[in-house]
Amino acid sequence: MIRGIRGATTVEENTESAIYKATRELLEEIISVNQFQPEEIASVFATMTEDLNAAFPAMAIRSIPGWELVPMMCAREIPVPGSVTMCIRVMIHVNSSLSQREIKHVYLGRAASLRPDLTDKK
Repeated sequence: MIRGIRGATTVEENTESAIYKATRELLEEIISVNQFQPEEIASVFATMTEDLNAAFPAMAIRSIPGWELVPMMCAREIPVPGSVTMCIRVMIHVNSSLSQREIKHVYLGRAASLRPDLTDKK
């Protein structure tokens, strides 16, 4: 079964180092709470808000050991007025025997406001 694991985080500046650090921190937390291996990943889809353009989040993810061959795609988030700014979101498609209820989604920084119902699951 393929399950989707969602996550999001925010940065305070549009720099390569801030984007890489926040993306990697987000992925490491998702991996930690869901306990999966890179071989179980079907793909990763990452988006950033329009105020971020200094780096691709996929580059940060590929720097995690074992993730070099995981298929990834980056895109621009829809610029809805009033939405969380400087935000990086990911959707990880993972082969898992966990139920949807058992999957742990991770929202860090100001992105915790996106899904407070899931943030408390951690």
